[in-house]
Amino acid sequence: MMNVLRYHHIQFGTVIVVSVLLATLVLAGVGAAIQLAPLTVGGPLALAVLLALFYALTVEIDATHLRFRFGVGLIRKSIPLAEIVEVKSVRNSWLYGWGIHITPHGWLYNVSGWEAVEITLASGKHLRLGTDEPRKLARAIQVAQDG
Repeated sequence: MMNVLRYHHIQFGTVIVVSVLLATLVLAGVGAAIQLAPLTVGGPLALAVLLALFYALTVEIDATHLRFRFGVGLIRKSIPLAEIVEVKSVRNSWLYGWGIHITPHGWLYNVSGWEAVEITLASGKHLRLGTDEPRKLARAIQVAQDG
């Protein structure tokens, strides 16, 4: 039996994409100016990989799991709905930035903006999942948990 999606949203990482594209132009320009081929070619190639990994954040909820993945999907996480004990819409400090890293509120997974959903797990651990529709995501998790 197929597990039907109850929620699906892709948030484009505008800040990350623009930043990486600008950094690519700077690296290529500096590399060309000082005639350093590894910087001219290698820098932009490394940044292209970074862009593929983090250009968007896709969040999906089905009957049993909350799943999210970055970019092309090499970086992904799956959380059983049964392990989630609380969800709430929150606003991240600008100091937390974007990407994947630890904050005072647990791990943050974010590609753009300051809005997020804070998820408390049965283990007591917290994580924040960045989104441009925090209330809708929080509600979707709660509805999926109710069955």
